[in-house]
Amino acid sequence: MSPAAFWVVLVGMALAAYLFRASFFFLGERLSLPAVLQRALDFVPPAVLAALVLPVFVDLGAPWGRLETAQLVAGAAAALVAYRTRSVPFTLVVGMGVLWLGLWALPGA
Repeated sequence: MSPAAFWVVLVGMALAAYLFRASFFFLGERLSLPAVLQRALDFVPPAVLAALVLPVFVDLGAPWGRLETAQLVAGAAAALVAYRTRSVPFTLVVGMGVLWLGLWALPGA
């Protein structure tokens, strides 16, 4: 694939993803979803939470998994910040900051 084609595809996909996600904000209450889709959307938050939490506890190379110290500390710090502030951006900044600090301070972790 040529570099020009790559960028056209990349920008096109980014634009399509943005427009799809933005449509829920722009259409607001005018958009009515079928009941089956609304019920299915109830499972999105638990699925996202599982996708975020599972890598902290599972090492795919280990048979029973193991706790990664830096990830566990970062996850606990992010959970505490999320609980106290209810701020997603602040939670992300604190969680990633603690993770990077932990990976730097605990190189073998």
